[in-house]
Amino acid sequence: MAGIDPARERMRLAHRIGVVFGQRTTLWWDLPLKDSYGLMRRMYRIPQARFKENLDRCVDRLDLAELLDVPVRQLSLGQRMRGDIAAALLHDPDVLYLDEPTIGLDVVSKAKVRGFLRQLNAELGTTVLLTTHDLQDIEQLCERVMVIDHGRLMYDGPLGGLHAAGSAGESERTLVVDLERELPPIEVAGARVVRVDGPRQWLAFPAQTSAAPLVAAVAADYPLVDLSVREPDIEDVIARMYAGRG
Repeated sequence: MAGIDPARERMRLAHRIGVVFGQRTTLWWDLPLKDSYGLMRRMYRIPQARFKENLDRCVDRLDLAELLDVPVRQLSLGQRMRGDIAAALLHDPDVLYLDEPTIGLDVVSKAKVRGFLRQLNAELGTTVLLTTHDLQDIEQLCERVMVIDHGRLMYDGPLGGLHAAGSAGESERTLVVDLERELPPIEVAGARVVRVDGPRQWLAFPAQTSAAPLVAAVAADYPLVDLSVREPDIEDVIARMYAGRG
């Protein structure tokens, strides 16, 4: 873990990782948020200049400026979660562990947390490891995915490969076609129309096949304005994986 043996070098490891629990806080309940951060600085022996730089970045990007003087007990769940993430990053950890980081958060708070985590990984190279049941977290944040069922590792690989692993020959992608005008359902080999709404039509086709021949066929025979390909819903993919190995 971060090149350190956890059993022998617990203190050294603690300075290399950050941890955030979705339902438990590391902040001091009765203190203003800024006082919790001051205590964190002393616990981790963070140099003042480094502490200020990290805190300023977190306050700016997690929108915490108006919360610094508020006691933690008065923060909403979304505000506290953002405060906990900032606290876990003040000492520049190499690895950030997040347990259900968006659980119970509203749409705005989820967007702020996800956006910040993407920036953190892209700009500082911090490794972010999260456990979550919110599959939008996976789709928006993860490059590598591990699916675990009752302690068994069912999948470990890129997000794109998850669709193939869970398809079992049944998963379908969707070609969304916008036509110049409303027409009868499109007829092309290898796909079937599953929905029509005015000039827009949805065609389902096997996930493991290429969309290119289908796109070419539609473009050749129909007055096409625009189109897009949608991957199988990740919830359906994972549900099939669990059902197939139950």
